[in-house]
This record gives sequence, C-alpha cells and structure tokens, in this order.
Amino acid sequence: MSTYFSEFAIIFEMRVTLFLPVRNEIIGSKIIMPRINPRWVDEIIVVDGNSTDGSREYYESLGTCKIISQKSSGVCGAYWECFEIATGDVIIAFSPDGNSIPELIPALIEKMKSGEDIVMVSRYLDGAKSFDDDQVTRFGNWMFTAIVNILFGMRLTDSLVMFRAYKKSLVERLALDIKTLPVFELQIVIRAAKAKLRISEIPGDEPKRIGGKRKMHPLYNGSCLLYLILKELFFWRSPESSHETTYPS
Repeated sequence: MSTYFSEFAIIFEMRVTLFLPVRNEIIGSKIIMPRINPRWVDEIIVVDGNSTDGSREYYESLGTCKIISQKSSGVCGAYWECFEIATGDVIIAFSPDGNSIPELIPALIEKMKSGEDIVMVSRYLDGAKSFDDDQVTRFGNWMFTAIVNILFGMRLTDSLVMFRAYKKSLVERLALDIKTLPVFELQIVIRAAKAKLRISEIPGDEPKRIGGKRKMHPLYNGSCLLYLILKELFFWRSPESSHETTYPS
C-alpha cells in the first residue's frame, strides 16, 4: 500500500531533476542552455566528464546548475553519479549537444504527471525524424527496437533515445545494475516492460549535434546492447507486475 501511496504522491508533488552529462560540449551548451527555462524543473545537475574546453566553467557561470566532476567513465557512469545526489522524483536525461530539443521538456513533465513511469521522446513517432542519424545508426536503432518489441512485448518506436523522463524510484525498484556499459536506456525500458509498468512516447525530432565529437561507437555499443538483451531475456525476473504496460495506440 505504501508503494502505491508514494507513487500517487509523486504525481501531485512531483520534483523534477534535469540531468546533463557533459564532456567538451561548450559550443552546443552555449546555444542550447539559453533555451532552457530553469523554472521548468526543480534542479539541473551537470555531470562533467573532465571537460577541457571550458564547459564546466560555462555551467558554473550560469548559477542555475549543480555541477559535479565525474569520477567514473562514460555516460552510463554519469547517470549513476547523478542518481547519488538527485533530489527529484523524476529524472529527465538531456543531451546539451543539440540532439535534444529543450522546448519538449515541459511536454515530458506533463506526460509524466498523467501517471507514466517512463516517457521517451521518440525520433521516429508520428513523423518525427533524426537529422543526426547515418545509415548505421538508423539501422541499429530500428533493429534493436524491433528486437526488444518482439522479445519483451513492447510497441515502441525508439528504445535507445537518451532524451526521456522516468521515475527515479525505478533505479531501485527495477534493480538496475549495469554501471559501466552504455546500455542504461535499454535496460530500464526492458525491465519496466517486464514489470508491466507504464511506458509511453511523445514525438520529437533529433537535430544534428552542435560542435564536439560523437562519443558513441556503433560496433562497441551494438555489442553491449546484444549482451544486455540476452542477459535480460534469460536471467532477470521482475519481482512485481503491478500495472499493465501501456504504449501509444
């Protein structure tokens, strides 16, 4: 009973943490951050991966962000360092390199207030498009989304996108446990589906990255995702099945 009460309390008094993993993103940050209204959320946490281009100093100058120096490596490690200090009931993961559209943040928050456990900004729903895809990443996104839809009974259009909102409580509730491989986005959605939680998408374009360098390596990332899918398919069982998993019709 207490679990359900706390879930309803989150809906009515929902604190939101905007999480930005940053490593040498000064060009994109200076263009994107002025478009984010700090009043949309309760806190902004920047996990800086030892930037050398002035990114950290830029975020410090804004006066609206909590900034921590990343001790781990990779974006997955940045997630976990954010979780350690985040006070929000809901986490919104946001890429400040131009791939995420700031103006969609309020729409994510409103959708979460309707009782969703995870809401993702799909790059392929209702006419949305990724302008940062190449042939390899486009095929990879389609393939992995199709695989998890078939194996785990989902109806998603974009299982890998970083730009999404989710309840912070899911980290513990779903016993998320991979802290070093770049698979966080897929693990949380697979386990949420197996636990029959509420998952939905809203459409949103992915603009081209602004400055900096892409940090994703398709062959390595793809291998990690395949490992995760097999691990989740055969070795993880949900301790609960409290809701029906829902997707957009």
